[in-house]
Amino acid sequence: MTTTPNPTLTPQDFIDKWRKTRFGERQAAQEWFTDLCRLVGHPTPAERNDPENYTFEKSVPGGAADAYLANHFAWEFKGRAFQLPGAFNQLLRYQVYLRTPPLLIASSFQLIRVQTNFPGKETVVHEIPIGEFWMQEQLQKLRNIFFAPQEFEPDRTPEAVTEETAQLFKAVVEEMERHDVASEDLAKFLNQIVFCLYAEDTDLLPANKFFEEIIATHWGNPRHFNIFIQDLFEAMRDGTRFGAQFIRHFNGDLFSSVKLVELSEPALLNLRTAVGKSWRNIEPSVFGTLFEGALDASKRSQLGAHYTSADDIMAVIEPVIMKPLRQEWQAAKAQADALLSQDNRAAALDALGEFRDRLTSVTVLDPACGSGNFLYIALRALLDLEKEVIDYAAEHGRHDWTPRVSPAQIRGLEIDHYAAELARNAIWIGYIQWHQTNGFGYTHDPVLMPIEIIQRMDAILNYDDDGNPLEPDWPDAEFIVGNPPFLGYSGMRANLGNDYTDALFGVYGDRLPNASDLCCYWLEKARAQIAAGKTKRAGLLATQGIRGRDSRAVLQRIKETGDIFMAVSDKEWVLDGANVRISIIGFDDGSETERTLDGEVVSGINANLTTGADATSAQILRENAGLSFEGPSPKGSFDIPADTARLMLDQPLNVNGKPNSDVVRRVMSARDITQIPRGIYTIDFGVMEFEDACQYEMPFKHAEDVVKPQRINNRIKRRATYWWQYGAPATQMRQALQGLPRYIATPRVSKHRLFVWVDAEIMCNDSTDVFASSDDYFFGVLHSRYHRVWALELGTQLASRPRYTPTTCFETFPFPHPDDAQRAAIAAAAQNLDRLRSNWLNPAETDLLGNPVVAETERRSRTLTNLYNANPVWLQNAHAALDAAVAHAYGWRPDLSDRHILANLLALNAHRHAQEQAQDAAV
Repeated sequence: MTTTPNPTLTPQDFIDKWRKTRFGERQAAQEWFTDLCRLVGHPTPAERNDPENYTFEKSVPGGAADAYLANHFAWEFKGRAFQLPGAFNQLLRYQVYLRTPPLLIASSFQLIRVQTNFPGKETVVHEIPIGEFWMQEQLQKLRNIFFAPQEFEPDRTPEAVTEETAQLFKAVVEEMERHDVASEDLAKFLNQIVFCLYAEDTDLLPANKFFEEIIATHWGNPRHFNIFIQDLFEAMRDGTRFGAQFIRHFNGDLFSSVKLVELSEPALLNLRTAVGKSWRNIEPSVFGTLFEGALDASKRSQLGAHYTSADDIMAVIEPVIMKPLRQEWQAAKAQADALLSQDNRAAALDALGEFRDRLTSVTVLDPACGSGNFLYIALRALLDLEKEVIDYAAEHGRHDWTPRVSPAQIRGLEIDHYAAELARNAIWIGYIQWHQTNGFGYTHDPVLMPIEIIQRMDAILNYDDDGNPLEPDWPDAEFIVGNPPFLGYSGMRANLGNDYTDALFGVYGDRLPNASDLCCYWLEKARAQIAAGKTKRAGLLATQGIRGRDSRAVLQRIKETGDIFMAVSDKEWVLDGANVRISIIGFDDGSETERTLDGEVVSGINANLTTGADATSAQILRENAGLSFEGPSPKGSFDIPADTARLMLDQPLNVNGKPNSDVVRRVMSARDITQIPRGIYTIDFGVMEFEDACQYEMPFKHAEDVVKPQRINNRIKRRATYWWQYGAPATQMRQALQGLPRYIATPRVSKHRLFVWVDAEIMCNDSTDVFASSDDYFFGVLHSRYHRVWALELGTQLASRPRYTPTTCFETFPFPHPDDAQRAAIAAAAQNLDRLRSNWLNPAETDLLGNPVVAETERRSRTLTNLYNANPVWLQNAHAALDAAVAHAYGWRPDLSDRHILANLLALNAHRHAQEQAQDAAV
């Protein structure tokens, strides 16, 4: 390629030749382009002689680009400037067949209009009139078209443009909140304004920017501003005259009612700033989320945070909705190809038309639609597929088809008025924008169809006229997708209230355990819709904990009436501006024959979102009963620092003749196990009655002054009545630990599954699980690879860290039944592991010469987490010896894979459970 311009024509020569030409497009367009090449010193297509990459009349399905230079531009020529918008529509249709050139250029003899087309960047339009070719800036733009198209690349992404505009509306809303404006009225009014700004920037409103002029002229007089805005909104609603202009008929949900809010002067000043922004580049997939952050004070802190990307949403839309539709499309295309091969073009087009009709029959429901991003992405995906059909038909001579997929095919349920308003707006803007960016002029009349896209309602609980709770009906839809709210059982009453929570439990009865996460109610209703034949497929997000015991019940119900055909067991997601870990579940009535788990084709998906051996079949074993417990939960500020504890411990005997050491104990949390111990103490009255507890005067005084105010109004009666006791005192655990010199503890949530010995006088709190055993053999089996594999499979996760639960991870675990020698070998290996770890964690302070053995900074870095992160060879060897001893006790080879270990343990669990049942039957 020529890199140094070598012009043979001056700007003035070009202007003089073409300024007053009388030729039309067909007679002179190629000569005009050739002269432009000579002006900037670039070879002409004939001189380059590379018709594949640089040519006139580049053929594409349904037409041809007038000029094309690969990786630079697609160019369409028109005789007059007023024809340029239509030329851009052609280029937008052609671009996919031209490898998406970075510049789309439409020109007449007198004007070149360059529209940037860089993926992931906002669209910017540059105009270069022929009369300005002599200007250095414009001449450089002409050269860049041919030699450096990257110079046109905008800096901002559509997401950045959307966030910038949302920040301006945030300032408007914050100003109006000081004026006590009804939030629903303000949300509706600002949504209408947002749509007007978009409509004016995309020529849905007349191109002379009169909406911008209204704000520029009357921002200092709110009453006058509203007079003009009311006239405009009514003209848009009815399709009538506004001043000297005729306004298109907009109608639809958005302008069906006009209820103005009088904005203050500062609010209008912010709005004036917003008018000049690039509204055509609003990104619909994040529009609702960002503007919801502007409108809703409770979510305002999230504005500017990360948001769910369109690619993430497609991880649900593609396998649930688009995959079966693409399969249908391939079948329809194959049928059309067969008919075309028989020269039966009419029948082939009829087959394509039938599939196009099929696409317009698709309905999609998001029963927790929020601000509409799932629904918009689904609508966009349907439109993209319809465009493939239209383009294919154009290849075979049918050029008059335009998109018929519409917002009437999607519906959402949403209880929040901010989100509902924004969802409607995002969907309409996205729908119109899709047409404009894909080369289909948006000529719908009315502009907005009068349909109810979003219903304001609670999706999982309703009430009849007498106030009795009942299950609400959902609209019928072929597909259900969405991201229902995540709220654990422990937070339901605090966030939803006792009455709502009790009503929810009552309505769904035994369909779901009361301890299920809130999102499970959406999955259960979607399951019921499929079972009733009202829905074919569903794809919903869930908290990662859905794989755990209580929430997993809904997945088991799904498998009873249908099946899970797609799942992502563990995925990072953005929820309310924060990164969380989620699962994705796609399910149907069992019709889908292919199953994928975490992107891999599998034979089946278990209810805990695994494949292969089904760990959900594991049964609790009686032999493990009464040995593992969750640590006690204080539910109050019982913990005290070491210096306060020392004051209490140094006190003389109390009036009962007993020391405070009875109730002032070291306390250990998960953090103390995995990191440097904090040396914290706690006041632990166990299950003492008031009369006994108060005789420990100083500790009791702390509880009375600090804990009692926290607990006296607790909704749980026991915690309010026995405020001096831990909220969950773990009575059974205390009984099991009596008489033991030490016991075992593990962090409930931890990157590494670690077990440690704890002295009997230390209490582990509710961030730990404890085991009532002082046996080295028991410790060794727990810390073996076999128990770790089991615990990872049967436990759950918090974020990306595994969570251990006694009921699922321990009470189901089949210990080996070793002989004495095997037991002794496991105990010896466990003792060695503990000794080596302790030596590393607590090195001698000085050597024989009195020199420090380990620097203080290194000493403080010696934690179990850091040790297992580093995993030195000596640690690997110690664990390998322990694993070999445990494998021998099971009678298994020591080199089994994790998959085989799990299968063996499941078989052993089933065998032990069957033995216990047989024993029960024999009694």
